[in-house]
Amino acid sequence: MDEVIQYYSRFDEWGRLDREPVEFMVNWHYIRSFLPQNGHILDNGAGPGKYAAALAQCGYEVTLTDLTPKLVEMAAAKMSELNLAAHFNDFHIADARNLNMLDDEQFDASLMLGPLYHLQKQEDRESAVHELHRVTKSGGFIFVAFMTRIRHIMTSLAAPQHWKPNDKMNAIKAFSQTGTFNHADEGRFTGAYFYEIDEIKPFMESHGFQSLKLIGSSSIAGAFKSEQFDYWRSQGEEEFNEMLDTIYAMAESPYVLGVSSHLMYIGRKL
Repeated sequence: MDEVIQYYSRFDEWGRLDREPVEFMVNWHYIRSFLPQNGHILDNGAGPGKYAAALAQCGYEVTLTDLTPKLVEMAAAKMSELNLAAHFNDFHIADARNLNMLDDEQFDASLMLGPLYHLQKQEDRESAVHELHRVTKSGGFIFVAFMTRIRHIMTSLAAPQHWKPNDKMNAIKAFSQTGTFNHADEGRFTGAYFYEIDEIKPFMESHGFQSLKLIGSSSIAGAFKSEQFDYWRSQGEEEFNEMLDTIYAMAESPYVLGVSSHLMYIGRKL
């Protein structure tokens, strides 16, 4: 996992979610609608803590984990800066495949919005989901991010020079069969596994979760830039909120799942 640590030690993940706000907005809308009114929440693979901060701002007790030491350090500093440190139980440097510092059924709900697509081996993905199941209380909700194979094929075809070796059709065809991608250019996005959409729910259900929703995190607004948001804000609060409600509602449409850069699975531990 060294390449993952190296990549995220350089990459501005908090800034990405600011630059591409729809993903965070849609995910947070659904997370907030399923969370209990209070409780202890795990943000597993939290990066610099964008979602963890939102949880703390709502009054939840939060435990944060991430594989990258620099991001855990950044998250702790960010929470102090935002006067949210009192809401945090702990900040752990941890691999999602082994959360041995956490107790069984410790959390009322758990987020895992990153680790799975960095695990290219089936047994590693299974270990991560097993650990998520172990530390979440029975009946607790879980929120897990996936990236899809079809979207990465679209991205590769549209910008082949940015996604080598997927600048050749034989590589794209091979990827479509395996879902495994390793960037040919050093320092680019880490090795990853991209799911077929119809394998996500069965995979999670086989590990003891009841499937509730699968949403497209960018919904129908994945291409929105600041000018689109500025336009709808200029139309007044009511119009702007109706626009947001449409984005949130359409995130559940099965027809947008393949074109969304990230999906979020919502389930309950049985």
